[in-house]
Amino acid sequence: MNIRPIPYDHPDALKLDEEVQAEYVVRYGEGDATPMDAAHFAPPHGLYLLAYDTDGTPVASGGWRSQERGEEGYEDGDAEIKRMFVVRAARGRGLARRILAALEESAREAGRVRMVAETGLEQPEAIGLYTSSGYAPVTKFGLYRFEETSRCYAKPLTDAPPVRP
Repeated sequence: MNIRPIPYDHPDALKLDEEVQAEYVVRYGEGDATPMDAAHFAPPHGLYLLAYDTDGTPVASGGWRSQERGEEGYEDGDAEIKRMFVVRAARGRGLARRILAALEESAREAGRVRMVAETGLEQPEAIGLYTSSGYAPVTKFGLYRFEETSRCYAKPLTDAPPVRP
């Protein structure tokens, strides 16, 4: 397995983004409407990773982008996780956990102080990944902060105490 940084608008990233959007439609009835831009993931303000299988097929993705305090509920120094996804055929290999660890390290090196993730009740795998990786529930943020089924998690990237809702 080869995990490497790639632009969010790279054809392989776009292919996986189409797959994750299709999965959101199955689970929620619609895709994710969160505004996304390739520039959001450009270092040092973000990073986008793809995992490739041994035959060169893209099988997993994940990225982070910088966020600051504002009306959407983020805090200064946040690194927001976006597009964590593993294709069905590659699930169960620990790819999401490896990508998450690499994203956390990158955000920490970039000076971010808190990693945050928004997911929904129809994604129990994501909730399990975040909670088993040291993320705790926090006050909702982002586009879906007013949705009943939305769940938000955070993990400090420094020695500061975690922020609780």
